[in-house]
Amino acid sequence: MTNHAFRFPLTSRRAATLLTAIALLTPIAPVTPALANPKPGAASKAATPDATELAPPALAQRSDEDINVRVYEVASPAVVSIDTGSGTGSGSIITSDGLVLTNSHVVERATGAVTVTLDDGREMTGDVVGFDPSGRDLAAVQIRNASGLPTVEFAASNSVRVGQRAFAIGSPFGLSNTFTTGIVSRLDPDDGTIQTDASINPGNSGGPLLNSNAELVGVNTAIYTTSDSGGNIGIGFAIPVNRVEDFLAALDTGNAPAVAVRTGLPDVAPIETSLNAPPIDGQLIEGDNVLPSDSSLFDAYRFRGQAGQPISIAMSSTELDPYLILLDENGSSVAFDDDGGGGYNALLQTVLPASGNYMLLANTYTSGQSGRYRLELSSASGGGAAPSPSTGRSIVSQSGALQQGDRILPDDDSLYDEYEFSGRAGQTVEISITSTEFDTYAILVDASGASVEQNDDAPSGGTTNSYMVVRLPATGRYTVLVNSYDNTGRGNYNLEVRSLD
Repeated sequence: MTNHAFRFPLTSRRAATLLTAIALLTPIAPVTPALANPKPGAASKAATPDATELAPPALAQRSDEDINVRVYEVASPAVVSIDTGSGTGSGSIITSDGLVLTNSHVVERATGAVTVTLDDGREMTGDVVGFDPSGRDLAAVQIRNASGLPTVEFAASNSVRVGQRAFAIGSPFGLSNTFTTGIVSRLDPDDGTIQTDASINPGNSGGPLLNSNAELVGVNTAIYTTSDSGGNIGIGFAIPVNRVEDFLAALDTGNAPAVAVRTGLPDVAPIETSLNAPPIDGQLIEGDNVLPSDSSLFDAYRFRGQAGQPISIAMSSTELDPYLILLDENGSSVAFDDDGGGGYNALLQTVLPASGNYMLLANTYTSGQSGRYRLELSSASGGGAAPSPSTGRSIVSQSGALQQGDRILPDDDSLYDEYEFSGRAGQTVEISITSTEFDTYAILVDASGASVEQNDDAPSGGTTNSYMVVRLPATGRYTVLVNSYDNTGRGNYNLEVRSLD
């Protein structure tokens, strides 16, 4: 089931700056959405060469200032800010009906609709409609009910040259439509990734890298940082336009997955470990495994788990920004986390979908980071299958019915009932909703209304009942929404919320 566009106040978090999950190389699967408004050939647009290369004499005489002003005035109306509730980034409108090109890592954590802020200040609702199937850090957002919007034009494929001017527009540190300039410093000989010294800072992710004709030559995706600065030190990266066109072609044909995926993981020899083993003290150093998509370092670990087993994996460090990626034995993303452990520490909590081996990547949020870390893997149930509803201390035990007159989620008109309980930071709770009359859907929100976790069908499979194990992020009030998969759901249900601590 597609996650609901949850319209409760959402918490903010530091701006995303870099490709993060395996879903990104592959950071990070399944359902293929239909593009609401087919894109009129944006992926195959050809454009004129860079104005600095084949400009008429009069144009070539223009001052640098004139070129800067023109590029900004032409392109900035089509550059937007994207807020997912858990992070922010930038994007480029590429069709007049509101298709927005951005980074996968900007929107991969969205649990529903996103807010797209236009250059003129208007806030519009958008839906994430696809991720790059090859694992590049690309995604698309479709603005709802849009028409007549300004667009960014594409440069011709393979037209970028080292030394040409480069311009970046985005929303670093929440400052919308910030404009920076530089040059193309390097082109990766293998995949064409563009290196530039135009300043790319947190919040620029997903915004356009432009040539002197105000044409998109790449999508800004990463910066090289030191662990001390965390900001731009003169090395930024962008995905080239020809790779963007590949993604848009997949989107047009319905071959762009609905969740981020990561591929291209190099062959690694994982370190064997197990759930509930003693903590692992590791270190990321030069010469370790490198994620091809963003050149960040990682260590790989392998453990065995059981279908339905709730697990918790924590990665903490004072020297780097931890990022966790969990893969199944086929290399598909299962889960990932950035700052779930508080501060910059990562805490990944999930229920394993199948029995078998899993690979865990102890990674960093940005490239260019190294340092020591601690890794802890545990099973909330101590191993084995998920606990049955009869174990643990009961917090909520309620029977009810979804029926006419109940509350309605605005995005799909599905019905829901609400049940509150109090929880403490770090408490592990089990939530199950069962019904023989409709396909259940569970949503847990915190006191501010931000979505904490959602579930459609229990991971054991063969059921339309909902089941999830969640470690509560903070002390306070929580609300469980007993919801249905779609707006046809009606009937009786049973809700159980139990503490497993």
